[in-house]
Amino acid sequence: MQINFIFAIVTLIVSVILHEISHGYAAYFLGDPTAKYQGRLSLNPLKHIDMFGSIIFPAISYLIGGVIFGWAKPVPYNPYNLKGGKWGEAVVAVAGPSANIFLALVFSIYVRFAGVGAFSVSAVTLASYIVLVNIYLAIFNLIPIPPLDGSRILGALFPLQFRNFVHKIEGYSFIILIFFVVFLAGFIQPLVSFLFHLFTGLAL
Repeated sequence: MQINFIFAIVTLIVSVILHEISHGYAAYFLGDPTAKYQGRLSLNPLKHIDMFGSIIFPAISYLIGGVIFGWAKPVPYNPYNLKGGKWGEAVVAVAGPSANIFLALVFSIYVRFAGVGAFSVSAVTLASYIVLVNIYLAIFNLIPIPPLDGSRILGALFPLQFRNFVHKIEGYSFIILIFFVVFLAGFIQPLVSFLFHLFTGLAL
């Protein structure tokens, strides 16, 4: 799927920003105003862009021929302020991937029902890419390794000792994340391809 680099970067940035804002709003609705007080519930990209994760790493992944990938600055929240006990943190965690799945579903509806004119073909290609990026983001973030959302969700299902262990190794989260992206991200490709076809009716 050939996509202009600028469009690819914009798609990624918008998707990861909405992902992070969803975390912030989920925390806010559960009683924690940290993200609001720090101005992180804003759609202003300057408040969310991480220079390496949102610009440099995506450019590298684009140049080596893979699907463009990256992240924004994590939205801060205080788990001790959240309602719902250990489940509150899980709800905040699942909010981000849920936002990406929602975006993927919205644009997949357009892909399925768009016309076949010349303009529509180009528009369908762009919409399909938005679907693909958001499926990648959702599935990747649900992997249960820190600092990804999956580790927070899994933590709600395990004893306190597991959550404490996750918090301890988060100091190495950047190394863990880069290792996974470089060496293991291909393992999620079959699931991404399946969901892309399920959503859009197109082969990846």
